[in-house]
Amino acid sequence: MDARPGSNEDLDEILSPEAVRDPYTYLGRLREQHPVHWNARYRSWVITSHADVSAAMSDARFSSDRIAPVIERERAKAEPKHDLIETLELLNGWLVFRDQPEHTRFRRLVHKAFSPRILSAMRPEVERIADELLQEAGAKARSEGTIDLIEEVAYPLPAIVIASMLGVPPEDRVLFKNWSDDISALIFGALEDPGRHARAQSGMSELVAYIKAHLARVRDEPGDDLASSLVQSRSGEDALTEPELVAICVNLLFGGHETTTNLIGNSILALIQHPEQAAMLREDPGLIDQAVEELLRYDGPAKAVVRIAGEDIEIGGQRIKQGDRVFLMLSSANHDPRVFEDPEKLDFNRGRSPHIAFGIGIHYCLGAILARLEATTVIPRILTRFPDIALADEELEWNEVILTRGLKRLPVRLHSD
Repeated sequence: MDARPGSNEDLDEILSPEAVRDPYTYLGRLREQHPVHWNARYRSWVITSHADVSAAMSDARFSSDRIAPVIERERAKAEPKHDLIETLELLNGWLVFRDQPEHTRFRRLVHKAFSPRILSAMRPEVERIADELLQEAGAKARSEGTIDLIEEVAYPLPAIVIASMLGVPPEDRVLFKNWSDDISALIFGALEDPGRHARAQSGMSELVAYIKAHLARVRDEPGDDLASSLVQSRSGEDALTEPELVAICVNLLFGGHETTTNLIGNSILALIQHPEQAAMLREDPGLIDQAVEELLRYDGPAKAVVRIAGEDIEIGGQRIKQGDRVFLMLSSANHDPRVFEDPEKLDFNRGRSPHIAFGIGIHYCLGAILARLEATTVIPRILTRFPDIALADEELEWNEVILTRGLKRLPVRLHSD
């Protein structure tokens, strides 16, 4: 084991069954005992306090470029896995893995499509999609008794919306789900999964082939969508290379639904488990905006983000060495009692919340406005249409990854509207 100051083997089990099921108890213990902790099992620093996580996310010395070092290590091997290198090179073009100045350049090209004005104009379409999905879910529940709310609502809603924004047929969302599942094990830290590299290579290869074919169609018949806009941006001073264009579209399709799927699933579970808060929201729909902010804080879709120390850095009394990997635990920061009174309580009357569920700084989630639009649209509709929604299985399964917080399934009974 690689022991350093701040190391404690008893606190290294970040993916134990208990920590996956309830990360807040585990992270709370870590935050109080070792807020800047060297995890010898995963050879990474784990930072848990709100102050330290916020400071690190705003510090340019902590780099987001965590893919390039892996590519270099793979290339240096006697027998490098060239398929894996190809997968990693495409990931290296994603916004989330880029530092300045490339990050600003890429973000500028897609930012207009995620402006508050444009997304506000999308609300009627999001409402229509949500109503259709809930009608279908209700019919299936009447027929079968139990449905998986992730499969029927939480996944397809954001998947259809982002596919529409990119001009992709909504019926192809099933393909995206399979590819996304294959890639996410590599992206989000399923470190105990030995097959994650092979599945990610396969999923990425198929997704890239699909995107290239879609972009070819867009060039021939451009439309009023984000993919057409990006293709047209290949001319001028901000010209995208072909690999950059493919990487951005893959990133948007992958990231455009993952966060919101988890947000919707986690939120409905929290409301089922806190019926008094659900009743409050039913009685006063005007609370929905602050309710979603509290749901983001309470059990948000992202547990952590990864950074690499660009130089030796001292934080929380510990010296982090250049090249060290760092997990910045957003979910722990959002339960820090130094910032949030009674943080384990779900409280829609909490008021303005300094939560960092979508990050802060230059890497603040580009899709945060879209995620909020989708959540504030579908959550009240679920509560109104299915006032007696209940868990059909108390044994819930959570995705066993470090970086995100989401259910594999959310089996519920919907006593109809």
